Amino acid sequence: MLKDFSVQSFFMGCLTAFVGFASSFAVVLQGLKAVGATDIEAGSGLMALSISMGLCAIVLSIATRLPVSIAWSTPGAALLATSGAVAGGFPTAVGAFIVCALLIIVAGLFKPLGRAVAAIPAPLANAMLSGVIIGLCFAPVKAIAFNPLLGLPIVIAWIVVGAFKRLFAVPAALLAFVLVLVFGVDIPPEALAAWSQSLVPPVEFVMPVFTLAGLVSIALPLFIVTMASQNIPGIAVLKVNNYEPVPGPLFAVTGLFSLLSAPFGGHAVNLAAITAAMCAGTDAHADPKRRYWAAIIGGVGYVILGLLAGAVTTFVALAPPVLIQAVAGLALVGAFSGSAVAAFKEPETREAAAITFLVTASGVSFAGISGAFWGLLGGGAMMALQRFVPRG
Repeated sequence: MLKDFSVQSFFMGCLTAFVGFASSFAVVLQGLKAVGATDIEAGSGLMALSISMGLCAIVLSIATRLPVSIAWSTPGAALLATSGAVAGGFPTAVGAFIVCALLIIVAGLFKPLGRAVAAIPAPLANAMLSGVIIGLCFAPVKAIAFNPLLGLPIVIAWIVVGAFKRLFAVPAALLAFVLVLVFGVDIPPEALAAWSQSLVPPVEFVMPVFTLAGLVSIALPLFIVTMASQNIPGIAVLKVNNYEPVPGPLFAVTGLFSLLSAPFGGHAVNLAAITAAMCAGTDAHADPKRRYWAAIIGGVGYVILGLLAGAVTTFVALAPPVLIQAVAGLALVGAFSGSAVAAFKEPETREAAAITFLVTASGVSFAGISGAFWGLLGGGAMMALQRFVPRG
C-alpha cells in the first residue's frame, strides 16, 4: 500500500479537503442553525460531519483501493436551510438525521429500496434540489442590498477568480468574507477572547426526539436528496473514471458514519461527486490504481479541519448572517444551474418538474411538512397523470 503513495496524490488530497470544506461549510452551518441548532450545536455538527466523512473516506479507500471521496450532504444542508425549525426544535431534527442515516444503511443493504430511490425520476429529483437551493442563491444579492461595502467584495472575488479558475471561486469568496469581517466589521475585544477559547473542539451531544413531523419534513426529503443528488452521482463519477464500485456496501458505510455523527448534530455524509472527480481523475495520478491515496489524504485533511470546527463557527458568528449566507449562496450557484438544466431538459417531463420546483421553492409547509416533500409528490402525480392519460 505504501508503495502506491505519491507526492502528486498527496497534494491533490490536500486540495480536495480544502475545497470540500471551504466551498460548502457555510451551507452546513446555515442549514443546522435553520433547524434550531445553537452556535455550539452547529459547531459540534460541523465537527462531527467533517471527522466522520474523513474517517469514512480513509476506511473505504483502504478497503476498496478505489479513490472513494466522501462529503457532507450539501444539498441536504440546503434543504435544512429552507425547511425551517420543526416542532421540538433541534432534538427533533437530530432524530430525523438518525432516521435518514438508517434509511441510507437499509438502501445499501436492501437492494429493492436502493433501486426504488434510483427509480425516482431524475427531472423531479433535480427540480426539488433546484427549488431547495434557489432561496440561498438569492443571498448574494441580498448581501449587496444590505451593505454594498460588505457584500460586493465577496461577489466580485467570486466572479473574478471564477473567470480564471472555477475551482477556486468559492474559496476566493470565502477569503473575501474573512477580509470583510476583519477590516469591515467592528469586532468587540471579548469576541476575540471567545474565539481563542473555541480552539477546543466543540462536542455537544443532542438527545434525539422522534416525531412524525420530523420524519416527513426532514428525514425523508433529506434521504431522497442525499441519495439522488450525492450518492448515486458519486457512483457515476467513479464509473466515468473507469472504476467499478459496488454501490450497496458504499451506501451502507456512508449511512453508518452518518449514524455516528447524527447525535452530535451531523445531518448526513455521503459519496462525493465534485471532489470525487478530483481524486479519481488523472490529476491525482497517471496510474488509476494509485489514485486512492488522494482520497485517503483528503480524509486526513477533513479530520484535521473538523477538529478546528469550533474556531471556524465562532469566527463566522461574528459577521452579519447575510454575509455567510452570501458565501453559501455562491457555493450553490453551480449546483442550482446544473440541477435546473437537468430538471427542465426533457419537454415530456417539463411540466411535472415545474410543479416540483415551484412547490418546493415556495417554502410553504402543509400540515407541518416541508414543501420539498409536497413538491416531489405533486410532480410525481403530474408525471403519472401525463403517462396514463393520453393528450388529445
